[in-house]
Amino acid sequence: MRKIINAPEKFVDEMIDGILLAHPEQVKTPGEDKRILVRADAPVAGKVGIVTGGGSGHLPLFKGYVGQGLCSGVAIGNVFSSPSSQQIFEATQAVDGGAGVLYLYGNYGGDVFNFDLAADLAELEDIQTMTVLGRDDVASQPNERKHDRRGVAGILFAYKGAGAAAERGDTLEEVAAVAEDMVEHSATMGIGLAPTVLPTTGAKSFDLPDGEMEIGIGIHGEPGIHRGPLETADQITSRLVDALVADLGLVSGDAVAILVNGLGATPLEELYVMFRKAHEILSAQGITIEKKYIGEYATSLEMAGASISLLKLNDERLALLNAPARSPFFLEA
Repeated sequence: MRKIINAPEKFVDEMIDGILLAHPEQVKTPGEDKRILVRADAPVAGKVGIVTGGGSGHLPLFKGYVGQGLCSGVAIGNVFSSPSSQQIFEATQAVDGGAGVLYLYGNYGGDVFNFDLAADLAELEDIQTMTVLGRDDVASQPNERKHDRRGVAGILFAYKGAGAAAERGDTLEEVAAVAEDMVEHSATMGIGLAPTVLPTTGAKSFDLPDGEMEIGIGIHGEPGIHRGPLETADQITSRLVDALVADLGLVSGDAVAILVNGLGATPLEELYVMFRKAHEILSAQGITIEKKYIGEYATSLEMAGASISLLKLNDERLALLNAPARSPFFLEA
């Protein structure tokens, strides 16, 4: 195992210590448990709070999107493991400004279970909560079962939309509706080229022979929909974009936001090669790219691979994406 770590069991906590030391003007921990991070100005009186959470290993997801115009707080689990219901509840208390709290996180069993328990705890304290699940991974379920899909990089669009809505003073119901709208109109598919190595065990998260690729792989190494010989960048990008266009029902005259996302060990240069082909494919179909994100937004430690996300735009969604936002890992001026 070749990693820059100390004791494996201290990996997550030492990483969080580093974030807190590097960005004290933006994030803080509200109590003794450093697995809970909130905006430096939390709670903001009269505004809806947004709490996310999930396992470590995906930076900047989830903890990287706590800040102005984004999430209000995050509960942080061990690598690829859910945070506890108590941690989620304490994050809820820390960001509650009296207008309720939206739970916005990826659709994974352990997270759903613990967030639901936290919602019960919040109800006992008269804190109103609502839940929206990120579920953009088209490879995990067919379109007719899209509500059962995994949540991956496309949750960035929901963070951005819900965060902007909360900043402008929307009610909890309105913020939740914005998040749901973003989720309903976004789709993601990824490709894996090499596994991650878990810092706690030194074991690979999945097996993939040299020279092969897996289309549709999940961010924890969940199986995709196609495994075969490694293809060219253009072939891979075509597979991903064609699937997303079909899933969203995009047609000539539509506009989209695109996220070309590295999974942890893919050079930025390769992501731009993919964006080039995605732009070509979409332009040929009369689909306009109005907003672009290219880089690492949802990783899986050092997994080699990438994903592409598309969000079908209208004027409201584009305005929400363009609203100011700032966190240690994201800036929209």
